Amino acid sequence: MTAIRPERLGAVPEKPGPEIYAPNRKSSEKSNDISQDAATAFEGEVREFVRRDVALLRRQRPDGEAASEPVADNLHGLIRRVSSASMEEIDRVILELQGVRDMLRNEGDRVGREIAGFASLSQAAMAAMKVIGDNLMQWKNQPNNSGR
Repeated sequence: MTAIRPERLGAVPEKPGPEIYAPNRKSSEKSNDISQDAATAFEGEVREFVRRDVALLRRQRPDGEAASEPVADNLHGLIRRVSSASMEEIDRVILELQGVRDMLRNEGDRVGREIAGFASLSQAAMAAMKVIGDNLMQWKNQPNNSGR
């Protein structure tokens, strides 16, 4: 397979030598511009959401009532509605973490009981081995009365 060089097409390369393979700094600047553009677009969408919601609230109320209520009450209600999903998610995560904490406590207690059981079993085994060892020593040290 033959690569087509820009020189063959009549174009002059931008950078001579190995620099042509180096990453282009313009691409990183473009990615920063893209991320900033995305953030700006997101902010615009949030502003538009707030404007639509406030406009909807103004349309729903009678004109006499609109002048009597301060804008802060409307803003408080709007913030409460916007943040309710996040608060519900936080509450759900807290409940899950509490469940995990309880499970870890129960498992810790169970592991502690298992370790205590193994320690008790080990001590009983050591005591049995000592008794067996003592009996073997006594049997070995007894004079042989088998008729020799």
